Amino acid sequence: MTDLRKLRIGIVGCGKIADGHAEVVKHLAGAELAAVCDREPLLAEQLAVRYGVPAWYGDTGEMLARERLDVVHITTPPGVHLALTRQCVVAGAHVFLEKPLALTAPEAKQLIDTVVAGGRQMTINYWPNFDPPAIQFRKMLAEGVVGEPVHVEAFIGYDLAGAYGQALMSDAGHWVHRLPGKLFQNMMDHIVNRIVPLLPDVEPEVHAFAFKRREAVRGDATDAMLDELRMFLRGGGVTAYGTLCSHARPVANTLKVYGTKATVEVDFNSRTVVTAASQRYPSAVGRLVPPFQMAGRYMAEAKKNVNQFRRSEFHFFAGMSKLLEEFYAGIRNNGTPPIPYTEVLRVNEVMDRVIEQVYPAAHASLLAGGVR
Repeated sequence: MTDLRKLRIGIVGCGKIADGHAEVVKHLAGAELAAVCDREPLLAEQLAVRYGVPAWYGDTGEMLARERLDVVHITTPPGVHLALTRQCVVAGAHVFLEKPLALTAPEAKQLIDTVVAGGRQMTINYWPNFDPPAIQFRKMLAEGVVGEPVHVEAFIGYDLAGAYGQALMSDAGHWVHRLPGKLFQNMMDHIVNRIVPLLPDVEPEVHAFAFKRREAVRGDATDAMLDELRMFLRGGGVTAYGTLCSHARPVANTLKVYGTKATVEVDFNSRTVVTAASQRYPSAVGRLVPPFQMAGRYMAEAKKNVNQFRRSEFHFFAGMSKLLEEFYAGIRNNGTPPIPYTEVLRVNEVMDRVIEQVYPAAHASLLAGGVR
């Protein structure tokens, strides 16, 4: 019988992403959003009012002391993730953290070690990897449809003119500008965490370069930020390209895996998982057939999406819902976290190496400042 013991949930950090967390938690069976907290109490109060949360606070320690929470969602900038995690673990709470996990890979390891030593669990919000297309792809991989991965291409577009982009580009003091890897550090988890599970369990070779494609207009930190990132990784016999692109349109979000048996492309925006057609017939006839095959495969994906829409499985944060269901179930049943800690650490190690190459001065300064 499934244990649906109700878990009391809190949120620390009431910025934009906290709304997504609150929306998902409010609709999860066996979860009660009991309290929210922000160092700006007005933000906490506004989030509480929007989602009918009974308590809000301006101090994390007070919230933890008064509310007896089972899980705390930490949705603050990463510079305070370790300190907040320590507070939560001491209070007996498990933690669900927004990405990026920490400022550096050594700090990420400290955070995980803190959770393990305290007998709690943690996971990070790699929610697109739990969207229906990602789950479908993992099933195909496990069943041997793809064969052994040979090459991986992960691409994420970012719209600097969108809501999040405008907040970043209009404020030179925005917390993202203070990250050692700036925009890249805030976004490339979602590239690297798709690549790392497909590489052999060896330390990968990592090469990265970055540049700024837009023109300087403000003469401040917003102008200094690079906006195009390219990464090359190799582990054993598997290679990968990772791209974060702010200028290509339409804004894309894809994963393409070339395997020994098949090539599969996952489109996270259109929510399609399509196997590439191969030319099986000779001459000109062989070149006529694959487009019809691909059309049929996309039509099948469209029908699947319609059925998911009817079942209310097509909402934006479907992946976060699935990730939290698995995380909460592991807490109730003393199971394992949905994302292995070794995988989280490998992602952070690759990110460190990328940042070291594209923002070497910032990375060196951070390490020299004592963040380990």
